Amino acid sequence: MSVRATARVTAVRDGHGGTSLPVLESAGPLAVRRTRATLPGSARVTVVGAMSAPLGGDRLAIEVRAERGTRLTVDSAAATVALPGPGPAPRPAHYGLALTVEEGAGLDWLPEQLISAHGSELRMTTRVELAFSARLVLREEQILGRHGETTGTLHSRLTVRRAGRPLLDQQVAYGPGAPGGWDGPAVLGGHRAVGQLLVVDPAFDDVCPDSRLLGPTAALTRLAGPAVLVTAVAADARALRAVLDAAADALKVRAEG
Repeated sequence: MSVRATARVTAVRDGHGGTSLPVLESAGPLAVRRTRATLPGSARVTVVGAMSAPLGGDRLAIEVRAERGTRLTVDSAAATVALPGPGPAPRPAHYGLALTVEEGAGLDWLPEQLISAHGSELRMTTRVELAFSARLVLREEQILGRHGETTGTLHSRLTVRRAGRPLLDQQVAYGPGAPGGWDGPAVLGGHRAVGQLLVVDPAFDDVCPDSRLLGPTAALTRLAGPAVLVTAVAADARALRAVLDAAADALKVRAEG
């Protein structure tokens, strides 16, 4: 039987220069736990998988709101593994993320990797709404297949709006049923780990890094706004994380996780 579940997190100012979490709702396989924050005035939430998910047919969602003047980090305790559902013709799983960051707030979205296991089909959507003075650090890492196996099917779309206007809208598809060429030299070139780091910072209105290569399989792109996008492919999860961590260091991204 498929699972429908939505977890919710809301961060608000606590009146003492810090951030509190009046809404911390777990659901189904998505358990959200307050964990120790190390940045001053911030709160930290860790998503813990309470069961194997997403399986074929599941519909899971996480809704996060960082209200005015707060600082919130959301990470996860382990990788998320998309698995095939029961039966000879399992349905695709759906995983939706809705992130809202209000004026003067900051959100660091830093989950562990998403692994597309052989035989799975996952449709993932991430929608971000940013206020004009909001700050965002968002990391995505997708691993196509577990060790020694081919990938499942993964469709992923990321849309980001700032002050009501589009900032980024991109869609990717990998695996069986994806448009031809997804594994060719112009896309993955045989790599099985793909990721990105999006940084939106009002300070970039004054000084924003220029677009440039960050090595043979990574690039930094300046967006039409106070934002940069780092994209990378790598042979495995460890190599991909090293590239994205180095990019975060170069951008002076001070985030937990």
